[in-house]
Amino acid sequence: LRGLQVVEHCCSVTSLQLGETLPNISKDLDTLSYRLPLGVTAGITPFNFPAMIPLWMFPVATVLGNTSVIKPSERDPGACMMLMELLNEAGCPPGVVNVIHGAHDAVNFICDHPDIKAISFVGSDQAGKYIYERGSRNGKRVQSNMGAKNHGVVMP
Repeated sequence: LRGLQVVEHCCSVTSLQLGETLPNISKDLDTLSYRLPLGVTAGITPFNFPAMIPLWMFPVATVLGNTSVIKPSERDPGACMMLMELLNEAGCPPGVVNVIHGAHDAVNFICDHPDIKAISFVGSDQAGKYIYERGSRNGKRVQSNMGAKNHGVVMP
């Protein structure tokens, strides 16, 4: 259900990603922000949520104009492959979302390939630190959610 909630949000996200214009913030000064696609993004998913976590990754990436490479856990790739079948049935063009299978070599490919501009990871601390360090070293934006903890911000 949580994965489907993200997909529902993606149906309206395009209007939230238009950028901003702030005219006349000072004499003869306007500010404009543009939100542009990165290109190829990648998602590396854990074994314990084989459908929900991919739905956190490729729908957001694609609706924002990117293509996506998903690497499901080698322990249970079936749910991700079912999602890909549904995506194909829905009419998604070939090559927009791609799946790569494997373990360490597949992760290294994602971290090292120069066309992949961003990586989203959910999984263990050990793998997350490795992916963050290797991907960042290659100039990628890396989001690494490790250790199955709920994130929170404590405010005064």
